[in-house]
Amino acid sequence: MINKVKKGEKKIYFKSPLNYIGGKYKLLGQIIPKIPNDINVFFDLFAGGCNVAVNIPSKQLVLNDNIRYLIDLYKFFYEQDYDSILNHIESRIEEFQLSKTNENGYKELRRFYNQNRNPLDLFVLVAFSFNHQIRYNKKHEFNNPFGRDRSSFNPTMKNNLENFVTRLKEKKTHFLSQDFDQIDYSFLGKQDFVYCDPPYLITTGTYNDGKRGFTGWSTKEETNLYKILNNLNSRGVRFALSNVLEHKGLENTILMNWLSSNGYYIHHLNKDYSNSNYQLKDKKKNNSSEVLITNYS
Repeated sequence: MINKVKKGEKKIYFKSPLNYIGGKYKLLGQIIPKIPNDINVFFDLFAGGCNVAVNIPSKQLVLNDNIRYLIDLYKFFYEQDYDSILNHIESRIEEFQLSKTNENGYKELRRFYNQNRNPLDLFVLVAFSFNHQIRYNKKHEFNNPFGRDRSSFNPTMKNNLENFVTRLKEKKTHFLSQDFDQIDYSFLGKQDFVYCDPPYLITTGTYNDGKRGFTGWSTKEETNLYKILNNLNSRGVRFALSNVLEHKGLENTILMNWLSSNGYYIHHLNKDYSNSNYQLKDKKKNNSSEVLITNYS
């Protein structure tokens, strides 16, 4: 459990063992204080790395992501004890002689995983892949390249994994793998909460380009999500939406129009994108206006 923080101390949050694109770990200190404490079911609609979900003091969790292999991994974490998980990881590392330099061993495990789909083998692959990222092709084959001289199952990752697994087991958790617009939200009530960290319409990543065998993100999905949030609001269900208003000189006009038509609250978050791999020479055009939008004050 997270220890209570004394005045002047910095609160420590659990960090996902996955380096998921768009992960919110660095923003938790700004996001978590804006989410209520009296939550029955916390529904993470676009779970991703789960950095927000595992740090929420709710009674229950619902984790959803349309990448079913990611949800299978979280379910495995939830159902298995940590020692068994660690033993499997270490056995695979030894079996395939994985290291920061053995690319052949990595590729052998990648082929093995794509044939057998063991959820924990996905995690081992991620540990030794480029930037610890998850990437698939249209055939749903994991295809992230080897993280030569950089990636490994290091002590930090091991510690994050143990804390994450421990935290995940502390409450009743349900797992879904559906597109957000195919979900029945009727089970949610006024004591429940929906958190949305969808792909950002004005940014592009391997998770939202629609070329990985999973549903991509376009103006259609953006508009449908806002309709669902409006419906939840009409039923008194609280929600929070992470998004960006501006990015690299682009504006999310659909989001801005939706906000101007509804009385939702906009919380501006401070995130430094100066280390982004997509820096532009004109730094002003590289600014991102990241926000958390809520339907409660």
